[in-house]
Amino acid sequence: MSLPYRSHPRKANPRRRLRRRSPLVLFLLLLLWSIILGLGMAGATNAPSIGTVDPVPANYQLGQSLYLENCSSCHIAVPPAVLPTETWRQLLQDRQHYGQQLQPLVDPTRLLVWNYLRDFSRPLLPDEQTPFRINNSRYFQALHPRVELPQPTRLGSCISCHSGASRYDFRSLTPEWEDAP
Repeated sequence: MSLPYRSHPRKANPRRRLRRRSPLVLFLLLLLWSIILGLGMAGATNAPSIGTVDPVPANYQLGQSLYLENCSSCHIAVPPAVLPTETWRQLLQDRQHYGQQLQPLVDPTRLLVWNYLRDFSRPLLPDEQTPFRINNSRYFQALHPRVELPQPTRLGSCISCHSGASRYDFRSLTPEWEDAP
């Protein structure tokens, strides 16, 4: 039995060549992906402080700004989550504000502030009374489990532990609280 005669040399199979190179291509793609991911993580960990309680989506930033403008002109503005939604609702409707007569906010400012406070505050439990003082707030107490709070707790006392409280930065702590358990 004789072998058929081939007039042209055998051509290399292009698929076979790709299979041999695919581990190298895969390795290079994984390396590039790892570098990009590493640079992204490095940028995130070295990011400057956000300077606020939590990042606020763009559609709430005007409401937050108006809240800070109207409330922090007299006292330290507390994060909305420190008090329940019902407390904020009543505070926005009441002209008497802790012994002071206030000019109520008018629409659209009132609505923008309300949307921010409503969506970033917390609900009341069914049997919970509406707290009007931060030291009566269940959430405030949960955030400060080992802190002996002055009685009565006043908004001005926040700055003794939160050095950035006057800038609405409650993440920054004074050195004695920085490494507290």
